Amino acid sequence: MGKQGNFRGKKASKKENGNKQDSKVPSQTSGSKKRRCCGGGCLCFIVLLSALLGGVGVLYSNQEYCTQLDKVLRQYAGNEMVDEGYHKAKDAWQFVKPYAEIAQEKGTELFHKVKESSEIVLDKGTELFYKAKEEDEDVNFEKATYPKKDITNDEDYNISDLLDLGDDFIQEKNLERANDHFEQLLTKYPNSPRALYGKALSLDKLAEKQRSNKMLEEAIATFQKVMDAKDTPDELFKQAGLKLGEKLEFRGWNSKAAATYQNLVNKFPSDITVRKKLGVSYLLMGQNEKARRVFSDILDIDKGNNFARVHLGFIVKVTDNNPQESIPLLRAIMESNSKEIQEGKFYFHLGDAYQRLNQTEKAYEVYERGVKKRLFLSKYQRSLYNCDGIKAQPWWKPEETGYQQYLKILTDNWKLIRDEGMKQIDPKTGSFLPEEENLLDKGQWMQFTLYARGKKNAKNCAKVPKVCELLDQITPAKSCVRGQIKYSLMKPGVHVWPHCGPTNCRIRAHLGLVIPEGPKIRVADETRTWKEGQFIIIDDSFEHEVWHTGASDRLILIVDFWHPDIDEKTRRTLDPI
Repeated sequence: MGKQGNFRGKKASKKENGNKQDSKVPSQTSGSKKRRCCGGGCLCFIVLLSALLGGVGVLYSNQEYCTQLDKVLRQYAGNEMVDEGYHKAKDAWQFVKPYAEIAQEKGTELFHKVKESSEIVLDKGTELFYKAKEEDEDVNFEKATYPKKDITNDEDYNISDLLDLGDDFIQEKNLERANDHFEQLLTKYPNSPRALYGKALSLDKLAEKQRSNKMLEEAIATFQKVMDAKDTPDELFKQAGLKLGEKLEFRGWNSKAAATYQNLVNKFPSDITVRKKLGVSYLLMGQNEKARRVFSDILDIDKGNNFARVHLGFIVKVTDNNPQESIPLLRAIMESNSKEIQEGKFYFHLGDAYQRLNQTEKAYEVYERGVKKRLFLSKYQRSLYNCDGIKAQPWWKPEETGYQQYLKILTDNWKLIRDEGMKQIDPKTGSFLPEEENLLDKGQWMQFTLYARGKKNAKNCAKVPKVCELLDQITPAKSCVRGQIKYSLMKPGVHVWPHCGPTNCRIRAHLGLVIPEGPKIRVADETRTWKEGQFIIIDDSFEHEVWHTGASDRLILIVDFWHPDIDEKTRRTLDPI
C-alpha cells in the first residue's frame, strides 16, 4: 500500500501520478485566489464559528456579531461550500438569536441586580467600617482619657473596671476585701501587672496594720513580681520599684533597696527622683562616697537641684569634715521651702558648720528657723528623735528625777568606781578609745563603754567587775536602749564643740571621779563644773559644750537614765539609739 497524502493540498509525486491531477480537487491556476478545502471540514468550521460567535452573543451586540461573521466570510468568498455553510449558519443564527437576546437580557438584568446588591453591600460595609472606626476611636478616646492609663496596659484596660474596684477597696481601707479581690483576679489573670500591684499594696497596708513582717515580706515579693512581669507599663514599673525600695529599707534590707533603685536608674537614667532615692539609700548604708557620686551626677543633670545640693553638703560636712565648703550647699534649705529638704538634720549641720567657723550669730539664725518650722524643740534643744509632752529643762536636780535610790548606790561607791576605772587608763589595757562622733575641736577625749543601747559589754565589764555588779542594780539605766553607761576621760587642753544629743528620751547623769581645776561644761546658757563623788544631771538633748583648761586628767562616769516622764510601755516601743 502506497503512502497516502502527507500534506493536504500538495502535488502528488510524478512517479505515482504522472502529470494527472486529483479529480476530486478543483484545478488551480497560478492566478486563481480559490483555496482547496475539504467540504465537510469547512462546513463544520463555519458552523462551529457561527455557534461560537452566537454563543458569546451575550457579550457582543448583533452588529458586532455580524461584523465578525462577515470578516470570516470575506476570507473565503467564492467558495461554494463556504457559501452553503454561511446560509446554514445564518439559519442557525436566526434560531439561536432569540435565545441569545434573552440570555443577554437576563445577563443584563442579573448584572444590574448584582450591581445593585453590590452597592447595597458596599454601602453596608462602608457603614460598618465607619461605625467600627467610630467605635474604635471612641475606645481610643476613652483610654486616652482614662485616669490610670499610664499604669494600664491593653490587657489590663479590658478589665479596668475590676482593677479600679480593687483600688477603691484599698482607698476605703477595706484591706482584707481588697486582698481577696486581687487574689481572685490573679487566678484568672495571673500576669496582670495592675492586679499584682494592687495585691502588693493591700499586703503592705495589712502588714502595717497587723505589724507583720511575714506579710511585709509577701508584699515585697509581690512588688518584685510587678517589676518582673511582661508588658508592665513604665510608669507602673517605676511606682512598684519605688515602693519596693521603701519596703526593703523599712525591713532593714538596705543593700537590696540600693540594688532596686539602681535598676530604676538604669531604666530611667534621666529621672532625677530615682537617682535621689539611690543616693539616700547609699547614705543609709554609710556608703557616703557612692552617695556623693550619685548627687554629683544629679547636679550634672540639674545644676540647681536643691535636694542634691543639700545632701552633697551633708556629705562634705560629715565625711570631709569641711564646714567651709559645706555651707554654700547646705544653705539651699534656707533658700527653698521644698518639703523634701526641710529636715532637722540639715538645719542641725548647717548651724553646726557656722558654729565651727565661730559664726555663732548665723548659727542661731539657722536654729531659730528650724524652731519655726517645728524641726527643733527650741534653739538649744535640737534633738531629732523625741517623745512629745515630756518635761524639758537643761539641768536636773536628783530629787526631780525620781531615781534617788539608784543615784545613791553609785555615789556611795564612787571611789570603787573611780579606782577600777583608773586601772584601765593605761594604754596597754586598750580599754579607753578615742571619741568617734567628730565632736572634738582639740585635745584628747576618750571613753570606756560598759553598756550601750541597753546591752552590756561583757568584755569590758570583765575588766571592771565590781562596777558592773553595781550597774546591774540600776534598772532604769541598764535598760535604756537610747543611752549608754561609760567612763569619760579628758586630757588637759580639750575643747568639745557645742552639740546636742540625738534624743530627749533620756537624762544624763555625770558622776565626778577625778576632777582637777579647769574643766567646765555649758548646757544651754548656763555653765557649771563637776565635783568628786557627786552627780550633775543634764538633759543632753540641749546644746552643751565642754572645756578642760586644767593641768591633769578629768575622769567621770556617765550614766544615761530613761527620762522619768516616759512610762514603761512606751519605753518598750522605742528603737535603740
